[in-house]
Amino acid sequence: MFQALPKTIAFEEFLNWKPDGGCYELYDGVIVEMQPVGDHEEINGFLAKKLNVEFERLSLPYFIPKQALVKVPDKESGYSPDVIVINQKNLSAEPMWKKSSTVTQAASVPLVIEVVSTNWRDDYASKLVDYETFGVPEYWITDYLALGGRRYIGNPKQPTVSVYYLVDGEYQVNLFRGSDRIISPTFPELNLTAEQIFQAGRSENQL
Repeated sequence: MFQALPKTIAFEEFLNWKPDGGCYELYDGVIVEMQPVGDHEEINGFLAKKLNVEFERLSLPYFIPKQALVKVPDKESGYSPDVIVINQKNLSAEPMWKKSSTVTQAASVPLVIEVVSTNWRDDYASKLVDYETFGVPEYWITDYLALGGRRYIGNPKQPTVSVYYLVDGEYQVNLFRGSDRIISPTFPELNLTAEQIFQAGRSENQL
């Protein structure tokens, strides 16, 4: 869930305004306050835990920050992904990292994951285009409530993990449901199914 705050500002103004508490993004100069629900946060935590195990196992220089911003090229937009994998080795080349936890280079971001909420069009449309333009090599859309349009997740609609990956600068996509094992170009040995992700967003009294 989110709430738009009606004022158009530049990205630098947004960084100066952004308070320490809360989660905010900038959409073409408009500040948006993100308000994720509990199930959403459980899935975020589950994915971060699984990926951190993979970083450790493979001795990769990656980590998942609590909050970080992706500055979209040539736009007054900046996103705070639900899960963002950062390549620590490239941070010395990031001019905005030390002061504002903001990345501006694709080499710093091996993977971005968005967990779909009621504003699903942002994940499937504007963010998809912007992450592709930015050059994020791999982008997951985790749609555990099957909120996305049928043109994205099929008909009948069902919970789906869409894994977008860059090929010659353009995203290709594979869809995963149920017991399908997630195929990740960035982490090819990741042992994780779509249903395991969806189960993470269901509390015990819902199972």
